[in-house]
Amino acid sequence: DVCKRGDVTVKPSRVISLGSAVNISCSLKPEQGCSQYPSVNRLILYKFDRQIHFLHGHFLSSQVTGLPLGTTLFLCKLACSKNKEFRICGAEISVGVVPEQPQNLSCIQKGEHGTVNCIWDRGRDTHLYTAYTLQLNGPKNFTWQRQCNDHYCDHLDLGINLTPEFSESSYTVRVTAINSLGNASSVPSTFTFLDIVKPLPPWDIRIKCVNASVSRCILQWRDEGLVLLNRLRYRPKSSRSWMMVSPTNAKGRQDLLDLKPFTEYEFQISSKLHLSKGSWSDWSEPFRTQTPDEEPTGTLDVWYMKQPIDYDRQQISLFWKNMSVSEARGKILHYQVTLQEVAGGKVTIQNITEHTSWTWIIPRTGNWAATVSAANSKGSSLPTHINITDLCEAELLAPRQVSANSEGMDNMMVTWEPPGKAAPAVQEYVVEWREPHSGSGTQPSLNWLRSPPYSVSALISENIKPYSCYEICVYALSGDQRGCSSIRSNSKHKAPLSGPHINAISEEKGNIVISWNEIPAQEQMGCILHYRIYWKEQDSNSQPQFCEIPYRVSPNSHSIDSLQPGVTYVLWITALTAAGESPPGNKREFCLQGKANWSAFVAPSICVAVVIVGIFSTRYFRQKVFVLLSALRPQWCSKEIPDPANSTWAKKYPTVEKMQLPLDRLLTDLSIPEEPEPLVINEVLQVTPVFRHPHHPNWPDRGRGVQGHYTSEEDTGYSASSLPPPKALIVETGQLVDLYKMLGSRGPDSKPGHLAGPVTVFPMDYLPTHEGYLPSNVEYLPSHEAPVTDPLEELKPQQISLSIFPSSSLHPLTFSCDKKLTLDRLKMGCSSLML
Repeated sequence: DVCKRGDVTVKPSRVISLGSAVNISCSLKPEQGCSQYPSVNRLILYKFDRQIHFLHGHFLSSQVTGLPLGTTLFLCKLACSKNKEFRICGAEISVGVVPEQPQNLSCIQKGEHGTVNCIWDRGRDTHLYTAYTLQLNGPKNFTWQRQCNDHYCDHLDLGINLTPEFSESSYTVRVTAINSLGNASSVPSTFTFLDIVKPLPPWDIRIKCVNASVSRCILQWRDEGLVLLNRLRYRPKSSRSWMMVSPTNAKGRQDLLDLKPFTEYEFQISSKLHLSKGSWSDWSEPFRTQTPDEEPTGTLDVWYMKQPIDYDRQQISLFWKNMSVSEARGKILHYQVTLQEVAGGKVTIQNITEHTSWTWIIPRTGNWAATVSAANSKGSSLPTHINITDLCEAELLAPRQVSANSEGMDNMMVTWEPPGKAAPAVQEYVVEWREPHSGSGTQPSLNWLRSPPYSVSALISENIKPYSCYEICVYALSGDQRGCSSIRSNSKHKAPLSGPHINAISEEKGNIVISWNEIPAQEQMGCILHYRIYWKEQDSNSQPQFCEIPYRVSPNSHSIDSLQPGVTYVLWITALTAAGESPPGNKREFCLQGKANWSAFVAPSICVAVVIVGIFSTRYFRQKVFVLLSALRPQWCSKEIPDPANSTWAKKYPTVEKMQLPLDRLLTDLSIPEEPEPLVINEVLQVTPVFRHPHHPNWPDRGRGVQGHYTSEEDTGYSASSLPPPKALIVETGQLVDLYKMLGSRGPDSKPGHLAGPVTVFPMDYLPTHEGYLPSNVEYLPSHEAPVTDPLEELKPQQISLSIFPSSSLHPLTFSCDKKLTLDRLKMGCSSLML
């Protein structure tokens, strides 16, 4: 059906060698041309999809050259119009080469019971179908062959087993390649049974150590019966190089004397049938096992840390590193720790722990030493002895100029200088580093390494993480003495992710004390170098003020003394690393309630006090001040008081012949620092006065008071505290002088018309007077009838004080009247009182 319209022929052949030419012919069958117009039949020859020749008619022929290797498709089509073509027939032409001679023919038989399998090199590709035939010839006219039908055949299993009974007999094998263009055969290969048989790998490998000791271990395995030679390789699992052993006639057994204890080893074995003939078997599957434990060797690397708890106790923390596998020589089951006081030699504490650290609390007195040893199933290591002394007590041994620089993401180079004159005494350096205590209660891991005395640098890489801050301390050791210097550093840093959180603001002596929580370690992003405390007034648009505090000076609290009392401030804190500043922490408002700073007022107050004392020590200024104060009296003090002569109380008690007025009550009333109550006059005395000339020779000298009251020439006032004591002055009617002035004050229980207490009668010579206050024509007392003054009272110390009465009122009464003094003659006002 495909070629029903015609045929395509190829000459000389459809399979040609590279470079050959072919003739391709296309012919139409009768009545298979174009039905309407037979004369317009147009034959077209295509090479794949490309037109290479055409012709009008019923027959077409074309010669084709230069075909490439491989297969080329030619098609013949009939075109009856421009848009319509009919397929007539087609042909595939294959171009190839003659097979090359197969090379490197070899055969092998796997194990005593395996089959013969041969391999060879085919040479170049023929691009044609090529068949390979493998033929084996042996003793006693033995012949065996098998053909390989794969297009790319380069190996073939003959499927026959050679037996040891013909182990010395020779065998010959060859391979022949055949295709359409020709054939080629390999050179014959001759071999014997021992030459081609490859033993199977050993199996069932096991090891046994005598007396559970690595001093002698026996490795055993199983092999094929004809094996004569073995080779053994083994290595620790952590190693990349092999150790080799080539035993002869081992019979599946080999003694090993150089294995290490508590080490995982890997073993592999290979076998061979003859010393010089044949090939080695493949390596066996790896056999892995761990050798037995042995008693630990070496000593532990021990370090310590001291922390005082109170005045008589301290905490000792011991740390030690894990032993290496070669030193531990087994699984470490526990550690034995002994702590003892050196002086007494008595063992204080013994402990067994599975951890690599141990902490205990001991007294701060005495010298202490510790020993630590490691134990496995076979025994204990030698103890490491270390004296517990102050790590930084010897200042002369302190290394100088300690610094740390980043050496990548997880390394830091620590450098230092020897401790001056004490450098020759240094026996070794210890470089210690750890993350700062986070306050969470967990002890940070301690890391350290030891450096010889001639070294001044160390690369630390153990447990170093980027963006973490480390406390680095370099110790110089000389016997039991230690000196140290420390710094803080990080391998990589950037600005902190968050700011400190203010947890409290308090007031103390006019200052504020701010406390804050440290930034979480995972957000510090390096070593904090400074804190900045910002503040500004609430609702203010001005730039905030700040103070910068070094981290070591104040890690979580600080005092500020520059805030004004009564002002509300907003405060916040940031932290700084070498890479930059953190975002602000939480903001807190605070108002300082304390008093103003006294230092701002002490100096002015002293100056004012000195000036005032200086002014009042001068009489002139003192008098001027008194005049000024008198002028500043309130107006209500100048208002007139109603005339007491018109009161019913005065009419009811017209005359009293004998009265007593205690001055102590008056003193009490005058000393009350409250607003005075209105003065109430309770009784009126009418006596017959004896008048004398105002300037009586017996008038008391100026500067002399009554009953110890003293007025100087500079100060003429009286004080309430200087009034005479409560003595009663008895006056007879018509004798000596007419007395007046009964003052009464109403007590809490007094009633109108009743006296609140006894009345003291003053001599008229001493009654204060002023114009409009009392008559001024009263004569003085006779000198022989003057009140007697107690001479002891005159000897009492005189007091200088200001009186409630003005000095102008202290002169004798100068008015004259009848023998009886009545209230209609009396006028009282506040003008006689002194504020």
